[in-house]
Amino acid sequence: MSNKTIGTAKTPPRHAPHDSLNTKDMRRILASSFVGSAIEYYDFILYATAASIVFGKVFFSDLSPSFGLFASFATLAAGYVARPLGGIVFGHFGDRIGRKKMLVLSMLMMGVATTMIGLLPTTAQIGILAPTALVVLRVVQGIAVGGEWGGAALMALEHAPQSKRGFATSFANAGGPAGAIMATLVVSAVSAATGDQFLTWGWRIPFLLSAALIAVGMVIRLKVAETPMFNKLAEASEKRKMPLLDVLRNHPRAVVLALLATVSFYCCQGLLTVWGVSIAVSNGVERSGVLNWKAAGAVLTLVVTFWAARMSDRVGRRRMLVFAGIIGIVLAYPLMALLNNGTMWGFAVAIVVGNGLVQGLLYGPIGAFVAEQFPTHVRYTGASLAYQGASVVGAGFTPMIASGLVIAAGGGFGLVAGFWMVVMAIGLVAVLLTRESSKTSLS
Repeated sequence: MSNKTIGTAKTPPRHAPHDSLNTKDMRRILASSFVGSAIEYYDFILYATAASIVFGKVFFSDLSPSFGLFASFATLAAGYVARPLGGIVFGHFGDRIGRKKMLVLSMLMMGVATTMIGLLPTTAQIGILAPTALVVLRVVQGIAVGGEWGGAALMALEHAPQSKRGFATSFANAGGPAGAIMATLVVSAVSAATGDQFLTWGWRIPFLLSAALIAVGMVIRLKVAETPMFNKLAEASEKRKMPLLDVLRNHPRAVVLALLATVSFYCCQGLLTVWGVSIAVSNGVERSGVLNWKAAGAVLTLVVTFWAARMSDRVGRRRMLVFAGIIGIVLAYPLMALLNNGTMWGFAVAIVVGNGLVQGLLYGPIGAFVAEQFPTHVRYTGASLAYQGASVVGAGFTPMIASGLVIAAGGGFGLVAGFWMVVMAIGLVAVLLTRESSKTSLS
């Protein structure tokens, strides 16, 4: 055998995806997707946690407790509303000039916004300017994380071999629960350490820590190469001037179905990790215990996410998502009953089963499922539009909707459980209307 032949066997083509996940370059890519997403979601989920237990008292202290919480959740929703905008803007440039550049920019934006929230004066100090600035910074967070997911998911997906695309993409998704674990544990530790001073100044510490985390993430992210599929696209001059118009004109069905399929995951997240935390704390369940159990649920989410993603490579994305949807519908009412019984054990079971099992089963396949619905030249834009659009309804407005349904029901949780079941059923139908994508070639 000639040296040329040997060299060809050992060295993959420059524009070909990796043949294995167990290579130095691929491990760096997966680490970049996981760590980068974890840091960005640390910042994003940190805000959600603070919105549940801090911001209503700090930035909306002139309102009654219930309306203060509602206003706090409204600022939370502002970030989710901004996520599709981030997906569109970052998707446009990600499909035009590359995935990597957008990932670096999104991380910088998130770090600056989160650090500034930690430095923000309260309403008692500067009046209406405080909640106004809070909303603006939350919108910047939303734009940043809206651009983050698409880039991180595509970096893994477009580098990975076809038979392992679901598992590879799940590293970007797994950054979400990993970031939630970090955010929850940091808030819990700071809450315990600062005690009565937590609402005065202790809550600021987790936000200020973001600056150090972003520095670490940037070092990792800058070492990753652009995806081979985008490089091939650039060489063929197939990039579109307006990817958004291309998506809306040629792939509207894919956007709608992928969005509806993803809403069920985000609804699960919003009900359990945001609204559920506030309900438990307001019912007298000890705050640190609630946060610790929330972190435990996120750990299980992480494990189940990887397992479900790997299974989706074997049995298909649709089967795994349908399986998860059925379990979510069956468990909706029991989990809501546990969440609202005012005990630590009730919250623990609800968050571990709902957040850990149901959300993990949905989360594992959903990243690859959404991205695989679109061709390379509009994949960043299309996937981000669907995924981030789902985040608006599924997580951004779910805590507000749940709070409103409880008021409408006179304090009961039955309407909330019914709402969750309907959303899960819609997602299940949307998945059934799509094609199985795990075995198709992305090129």
